[in-house]
Amino acid sequence: MRYNIDGIDYNVIIERKNNKNLYIRVKDDLTIYVTTNYFTTKGEVIKVLNNNLDCLRKMISKRLKEQEKKEYIYYLGKKYDLVISNAFNEVEITEDKIFVRDLSQYEKWLKCEIKEIFGTHLEKMYNLFEENIDFPKLKIRTMKTRWGVCNVKTKTLTLNSKLIEYKLESLDYVIVHELSHLIHCNHSKDFWKLVEKYMPDYKKIRADLKE
Repeated sequence: MRYNIDGIDYNVIIERKNNKNLYIRVKDDLTIYVTTNYFTTKGEVIKVLNNNLDCLRKMISKRLKEQEKKEYIYYLGKKYDLVISNAFNEVEITEDKIFVRDLSQYEKWLKCEIKEIFGTHLEKMYNLFEENIDFPKLKIRTMKTRWGVCNVKTKTLTLNSKLIEYKLESLDYVIVHELSHLIHCNHSKDFWKLVEKYMPDYKKIRADLKE
């Protein structure tokens, strides 16, 4: 069954044995195990969990601290602890943690986020341009040395998937940079004037991306 604590659903497994007492444990994957006798009802288990919320919070917090040492990621310019646990059917994000069932689920979720966010911001920045340019095709891939590439002949804009780790202003800058190449196929003064027109603080953002 599922049990909600502070807005997050946890998986609860009831183990029935010839026990006189009821015991509660929280495993590494944040699944709550309740060991009890064969006569304890589901309603009684929920009541015990309700009466031991503070204890459950402490046990979960302890497990989370252990997980925090293992994995973290950057998402939209912010550092998150990546907590892997089969207690979560869906990806859940709190202020400083991202909960996933496994790495496969996380990678699938991140891929969808990248596609949606990059596509939305390409359309947003394209609509800012007063110049007459065609809306480019969007490709996304991981690149080692470039944040973006503009193929003027095919009207294709390729963005580095790693931009998802940075603030949205960084993504917007790279998009503006590459869209500007549809007008100026070089890095001339006119090119940088055009970039500055739509991203006045591009120098600071550019410096952040180089760090």
